Amino acid sequence: MIIKDYDKFIIGGLGGEKKLRGTVEIKGAKNAALKAMAAAVLFDGLVTIDNVPETKDIHTMSEILKSLGTRVEWKESTNKGTKVLEIDSSKITSTDIDLELAKSMRASVVLTGPILARFGKVSFPAPGGCVIGERPIDLFLEGYQKMGAKINLDGDIYKIEAQNGLEGADIFFDIQSVGGTETLMMVAVLAKGTTILKNCATEPEISSVAEWLNSCGANISGIGTTTLLIKGTDGKPFSSNNSYKTIPDRIEAGSFLILGALCARELQITKCKPDHMEAVINLLKKSGVSIKVGQEEIIITNNSKDRVPFKAVNVRTHEYPGFPTDLQAPMAVFLTQALGESSVFETIFEGRFKYAEDLIGMGADIKILNSREIVVKGPSVLKQLPEGEDLYAHDIRAGFAVVLAALVSKGTSKINNINLIDRGYQRLEERLKLLGADVRRV
Repeated sequence: MIIKDYDKFIIGGLGGEKKLRGTVEIKGAKNAALKAMAAAVLFDGLVTIDNVPETKDIHTMSEILKSLGTRVEWKESTNKGTKVLEIDSSKITSTDIDLELAKSMRASVVLTGPILARFGKVSFPAPGGCVIGERPIDLFLEGYQKMGAKINLDGDIYKIEAQNGLEGADIFFDIQSVGGTETLMMVAVLAKGTTILKNCATEPEISSVAEWLNSCGANISGIGTTTLLIKGTDGKPFSSNNSYKTIPDRIEAGSFLILGALCARELQITKCKPDHMEAVINLLKKSGVSIKVGQEEIIITNNSKDRVPFKAVNVRTHEYPGFPTDLQAPMAVFLTQALGESSVFETIFEGRFKYAEDLIGMGADIKILNSREIVVKGPSVLKQLPEGEDLYAHDIRAGFAVVLAALVSKGTSKINNINLIDRGYQRLEERLKLLGADVRRV
């Protein structure tokens, strides 16, 4: 399917009714697949990545890799409904990351580590992506410097070299950083000697990629903890062709779980990992959502409009295993339908409440206290915006949040800038239609 940047969603609201029902199969985690794609640069040969979601970010990373001389091909998977990526980095001809492609996706900065580790140099622009507050790359640059790299900033382009290779180092992250942990882990596996990374992020996507690298010859210990000890190969790339299977997307599963609570009478979410989502599941249960949890599925049952109203709960985002910042916006929509007053405190990124103005325009009772905190009072009757006004996807997850608000509301809503939603959710409108939603892409 061809996706255009100027596409819009037209959504017919359910008027507060819980009419959706069916099954949603969760796709592979784009935040894991993207890092596995970057890690393919560490290999001198073919890498196969299974269960890859067909999101816009994945296609952007594919184009960046191709621009370096990497061969990237899509294949059909033996698992029905999924795709495989074959990546061969043995004939990379450039270490300069494409300016325009990198500026459209912040995850592109993770690619700098593997390129630097394997080829001793890399150049790249300041990364782009969703505008959700300051997300400096100092953690990356400081790590590279500690491992012996020299950094020059030429206009907006960083030029980094390590002519004599990278040396193992003892690195402490001032804040837990998913991107910083993943990137320096991938640098360290090809460095000389031993690297110790402290105060690491512990997200499942990091552990999944680390375990795969170990199966291919890396030496990473402490996986799943805040301290990683990594013994490098002294510049020797990996040659194993062990395939990587992308783990289920816990953020997508959480998004559909919240959608089910608000809009579905019955919803079965399959091919997921509930143990990666305990903070979300527990908070929704506390609010009164009827949830059954299986080994690889989550089911919302008996969720009629006539049940006792959901109760207000407070949300505080936190690094894994806490409540994920990427589900903060959808959860705020949920709270507009809960009885009582809730606070939402964002600890990871400031300025991630741009969507709140859209919800207020639809009738939500939300007070924006500052760039880190809002107060939500519910339940509120949400309605379409006045004629001539459209909703707006401010980032990937805020985009899902306004889709959710449009479904809950009365009337018909138009959502602009849905190219951001496409970055994180594969063919969202088609999957919603299968549940009975009135959603069109125009």
